[in-house]
Amino acid sequence: MFCLAITGGIGSGKSYVVRLMEAFGFPAYIADIRAKGLYKSDNNLMNTLVNLLGPEIVVNGELQKEVMASKIFRDKWILREVNKIVHPLVMKDFLTWRESKKSEGFNTILFESAIFFETPEFHDIADKVVVVVAPESVRISRVMKRDSISEELVRERIAKQWSDEDRIRMADFIIFADGKRAIMPQIIKIFEATGIVIN
Repeated sequence: MFCLAITGGIGSGKSYVVRLMEAFGFPAYIADIRAKGLYKSDNNLMNTLVNLLGPEIVVNGELQKEVMASKIFRDKWILREVNKIVHPLVMKDFLTWRESKKSEGFNTILFESAIFFETPEFHDIADKVVVVVAPESVRISRVMKRDSISEELVRERIAKQWSDEDRIRMADFIIFADGKRAIMPQIIKIFEATGIVIN
């Protein structure tokens, strides 16, 4: 089974790229969404995070994403600790999901994570890695609009992630989601270069 990983910084446009790829019939594992599902379904995980981050991250049984994010993105130690707790569970969940897709007859899958390169547990699962990039000004504008947060907060989050330059050095392919270049032709070129068959 061929696994194509898609990564990129916050606001880069990677989720849009994944949706376009999914339109060809390839199933996608979205690490961030699956992790949120684990928060809801795994009481031990939720209790561990509450012990680490404080009871205010949960209100009426629901994880407060913005409260959690504000704690994580302001403290590198907390970010590392949360990652040590969550990433192995995401990896286990992905392997189960991958097996289910294999049994359904799929031979190509997508794995999307903003922190693919920063997460050593993820490295062995991908055959090729696509990095989605966009100018910082575009990324900031997208995230401010999407999350209704200030420019300062967006810049703070960008600063905590790898730079595009670092990601590009490790990429097999690059997609420019700058709003100027059409994305679909870039995707088709990647499919052709990797031998991914479009049904």
